[in-house]
Amino acid sequence: MTSILGSRPLPARTAYLWWEGSWSLLHSVAFTLSMLYQVQVAHLSPAELLIVGAAMEASCFLFEIPTSIVADLYSRRLSVLIGGVVVGCGILIQGVWGSFWPIVAAQIVWSLGFTFVSGADDAWITDEVGADAVQPLFTRFQQLHLGLTVAGTVLAGLIGQVNLHLPMLVAGPGYLLLSTTMVLLMPETGFTPTPRRERENWAQLKHTLRTGLSTARRPGIVRSFLLIAIISGISSEVFDRLWTARIVDSFQLPTLFGITGSAAWFTVFAVIGSLIALTASLTTNRLAPHRVNALHPGGLLAALTVAQIAGMVGFALIGSLWPVLIAMWVRTSAQAVAGPVQAAWLQRNVDSRARATTVSLTSQADAFGQVVGGPPLGALAGRTSISTAMVVAAGLLAPAAALFARLRPARAVRPAIQPAEEAK
Repeated sequence: MTSILGSRPLPARTAYLWWEGSWSLLHSVAFTLSMLYQVQVAHLSPAELLIVGAAMEASCFLFEIPTSIVADLYSRRLSVLIGGVVVGCGILIQGVWGSFWPIVAAQIVWSLGFTFVSGADDAWITDEVGADAVQPLFTRFQQLHLGLTVAGTVLAGLIGQVNLHLPMLVAGPGYLLLSTTMVLLMPETGFTPTPRRERENWAQLKHTLRTGLSTARRPGIVRSFLLIAIISGISSEVFDRLWTARIVDSFQLPTLFGITGSAAWFTVFAVIGSLIALTASLTTNRLAPHRVNALHPGGLLAALTVAQIAGMVGFALIGSLWPVLIAMWVRTSAQAVAGPVQAAWLQRNVDSRARATTVSLTSQADAFGQVVGGPPLGALAGRTSISTAMVVAAGLLAPAAALFARLRPARAVRPAIQPAEEAK
């Protein structure tokens, strides 16, 4: 118990899994029923739902680079812990005030916190264990994430039966407690911060950003990942925001084994989806470890992107409830398998000195894609149907599969030029 509750830091691998696993549990508690909360408690219209989504993604887009530069110059551990506190505050705002403008404000606060964590957590653990050793840890986390997501989803469903505010009122303080606890338990030994005398030097800030941008502009993995992130963002927003409406509007939820009501059924759907995704991740890692852990897994990621496209098309066009859900679970399972593979591939191809900034550029690209793609596809859904918009979104994802398939082994990352060298 001393290593968990005492003041001695945990080993980096354990701390990473402890942090990310707790985050996954709290995230699923907070967000399993959040769309239902926004519709049934806050009574948001479809247009307001899209505005809420646009506010969140635009905030992520604006905050990503400033917060990631903080992580690269000061401390990745500090950035992660600040993010946990701010995320908890954002969730509390939404849980306390169930109306449109407080929910918009909550999205902005949550996005600020998320961008402190985005990129910094992966960069932190990569520095601690090394770029060559991080892929199995990412895969292990993905499996832990899926298992704890199931537990958090069940918990959200149980307490959501009492009140749809309650899951957020539990998860918000949970994030605050987690971040406070990890102040003592999270080590940081692999990161060398910028010397104090240089931290306020705008040339150093500019250099860190330029290092990330230089890597992103260079032909190869990072630039391709930025394009893929934009494409994925454009494609994903309409599905993520309107899949609930597609089910509620198109199908009669059954009464089965005493399960009634939308809150209970959407909890069941989420639990089943998480279990299927966990099974897919475990099975893939058992049957094809050489592909999952390959240095250049472009073929695998292309195939998983095609599976996502097929799932989206099936979800849009199938006219029966359970087959529609299976199509959605195909998509989420493919995403679950692809996530850690893609993250590790990117980490192996970025300069450590601007790792958080470079990784955050991909998150910013995804947010940009969602801001650009969400409103037009939402308008298309309003003028035609949700199904039509989802089919179009699936088609827009196809170039991502082609990009993955064409990627070739990257050249070694060139060392960044230091500010002192630039001045010569």
